Amino acid sequence: MKSHAQTALERAAGHQKRFDLSFEKYFAELASDLNGSGLGRFTPRCLQLLAELSLRGGKRIRITLLYEAARLVTEDEVSGLLEAALSLELLHSHALILDDIIDDSPVRRGGPSTHYACREDLPDNPQTAMGLAMMVGDLAGFLALRVLFQADLPADRKQAMLDVQLGVTTDTIIGQILDLERDVTPSADEGLLETVCEYKTTRYSILAPLRLGLLAAGEDLAEHEESLRRYATLAGISGQMRDDYLDLFGDPDVTGKPIGADLRAGRLTYLVRDLLAATDADQHSTVKAALGSPDCTPQTIDRIRDIAYRHEVHNRLQAAIDRYAEAASAEAASWRRHWREEAVAVFEHMPSWNTRRTR
Repeated sequence: MKSHAQTALERAAGHQKRFDLSFEKYFAELASDLNGSGLGRFTPRCLQLLAELSLRGGKRIRITLLYEAARLVTEDEVSGLLEAALSLELLHSHALILDDIIDDSPVRRGGPSTHYACREDLPDNPQTAMGLAMMVGDLAGFLALRVLFQADLPADRKQAMLDVQLGVTTDTIIGQILDLERDVTPSADEGLLETVCEYKTTRYSILAPLRLGLLAAGEDLAEHEESLRRYATLAGISGQMRDDYLDLFGDPDVTGKPIGADLRAGRLTYLVRDLLAATDADQHSTVKAALGSPDCTPQTIDRIRDIAYRHEVHNRLQAAIDRYAEAASAEAASWRRHWREEAVAVFEHMPSWNTRRTR
């Protein structure tokens, strides 16, 4: 007999496979929907770049959260979930494109970042290339709202779902601003790190899918808001810490980006903060010199990773990841008193799966 964990993973894989097919169809129809052939040379290229980034995959955790949130309420087919799923992933593409411009990242999901693809297209016009990449990001953000606005739903339900996404689009920008502040604040404490995580991860990657799925299924959120927030915060911090972990200890062939990208970008992540606190003077200088240096060599990153291993940074961070994930799972277990057992089990197991993911 299959365990709840196996069932949760199989359901997540099924949601991802079905969504990816729908996402391909969406982009195949988008150019004609926008009259792309009559909009010059750059507009079709922007649509192509957005499609390439979006269809290269990712974890699609938001999609599983969205569909399983609806299943908390009902087994029946729920209208509006596909549009909500498209909206979530388009908004995620917007955030990734913005991140890569800010960090000057060359690689995303195993291919060139949108910014670097634009630079390859326009090698003699770097400013235009950056502007074009920004436009691709803006296009993704506005399409995220457009696709949900066009959903065939009762007016009150559509408005409630749009209100969620409108709030989240603002939150993602605030998250980017807080992210920049964190990286120029050497004394950034855990409170600032958690605020960045809340706005960059928790609100749009976990809480928004939960809200959208429940709203699409006709649920009133008022009674459940506090518990949903607790779950999203705990799972969000655990997930962000795992991202930080994989940046230094992951396999670049699996993660789709080079080892040490956060260090080179100057990000004062949970891992970097712990690493700086644990090292002696010479090691501290090595880490500080690499932090924010895009020219930092792979050899230096390897040395920093060895330093982190010697100081047990990986074990401490993984222990913290596990603690937050366990607390999130316990919060989800409390949902059994008012929601369907089978779907609750998925939310119980999702944080634990997240603690050992490799990308």
